Amino acid sequence: MWLIILIIFLFILWNTTLVGYRDVPKEQLESDPSRAFSERAKPIIYKSGNKAAILMVHGFPSTPSMYSYSAKRFHEKGYDVIVPLLPGFGTDPKDLEKTTFNQWFEYLCRRYEVLRSEYETFYVIGTSMGGAMTLKLGERYCASALAPNKLVTIAAPVVYNSLKDGIITDARQYFARSVALFTGSLGAKIVDGNGDGSDGGEDWVGYGGLMVRPGLSFIAALPKIRKDLKCITCPLFAIHDHGDTTIPFKNLAIITRETASEHLVVFESAMTSDGHSKHALLSYYSIQESLTDRIIAFLEGTDEQ
Repeated sequence: MWLIILIIFLFILWNTTLVGYRDVPKEQLESDPSRAFSERAKPIIYKSGNKAAILMVHGFPSTPSMYSYSAKRFHEKGYDVIVPLLPGFGTDPKDLEKTTFNQWFEYLCRRYEVLRSEYETFYVIGTSMGGAMTLKLGERYCASALAPNKLVTIAAPVVYNSLKDGIITDARQYFARSVALFTGSLGAKIVDGNGDGSDGGEDWVGYGGLMVRPGLSFIAALPKIRKDLKCITCPLFAIHDHGDTTIPFKNLAIITRETASEHLVVFESAMTSDGHSKHALLSYYSIQESLTDRIIAFLEGTDEQ
């Protein structure tokens, strides 16, 4: 009887805490935009020989299309803009199943290092998982010769499920480790526009369904990102909407409390629009213009926040 109880306890612990979880080391990946399932899933690149550039990082399991409006606006303001397609994204869900967070992040770092050496001024903006990656970039580079000038995060998670922090993003994650033993995804499909969306949500491009194994890899990376927030000394603009139903708003307080940014600006939006998750803020028609203006003001040092 006690043995059965112990086995059940260990099984629950194994699933809920991800104790002992390690991504299997895999080869270095490159992105192949030629295999993108849609023109809208391809990288966005605006280069005009400017001295300042912005690297924008998309979310999970999204594509660069989420930045279509803001990337163009930033370029019109005199910045070169690069929005890469991360490996495994925007092609086929089966491609993503075979990859890990570390592979996506190391690809991003390689792109970052090359681009950073080409510009006098360099900024990084990320949404959701892209925001978590932006924080991790800051943790790696803020104290180095390749430090970004400023960082901007939108709806970035540093905690997924934590009773201690009062954050439960998705209770299904507690079963994901077991499910991942049998399948890489559930109901995975390509989404090239969402007919049920509104306010820009109908333009969403990425993968639908549950990306179990890659999602688990992403979630497992968050504790280290949170632990290293103290390494972020670069100026940081952290943004989150109170009503975000994808990544809980409480993540913003953790970031602002635990980062060591020398210049921290926080913006808490409160969208009233229905029909979307109030998450990928730069993709929503009702807020993308004003939020892009705020970001430009922060980058140019004209914000009054």
